[in-house]
Amino acid sequence: MPKKPTYNPHAAAASAYGDNAQKNAPDQRELEGRILLKAAKLIKDLQDDWENVNSEILESTLLYNRQVWMIFYDTALENPEGDRPSELRSNIINLANFIFKREVEIIAKPEKQKLDVLVNINREIAAGLMSKPQTSGTPPAS
Repeated sequence: MPKKPTYNPHAAAASAYGDNAQKNAPDQRELEGRILLKAAKLIKDLQDDWENVNSEILESTLLYNRQVWMIFYDTALENPEGDRPSELRSNIINLANFIFKREVEIIAKPEKQKLDVLVNINREIAAGLMSKPQTSGTPPAS
């Protein structure tokens, strides 16, 4: 005879948390935008305190940025039939490759101004992700 499942308060709490998180979580585009803004802020903070930066701090900040871009890169590479057009996937892959190359250059020869492009790219992509996409037939807001 099958055993009747017992009440598990931890499972109930996890389920309630999951339900609440799903209802209140930002959409995927907004979440990706926020993550890019966080990476941009970390890099900008690094620039603003450049005199106190050591190789460990530099590498850990760039590692966070690289991990963010690896997610975009992997998603674009592994999901050819996803909801993103192939041109967009190609652009994401090329941009990620540029960022990876730039980070190697920065680690090899650290210079404060080399970080500008990473901050700008992250902010621009985040702004695009966080803006509401235009629906067809709707004129842009003026």
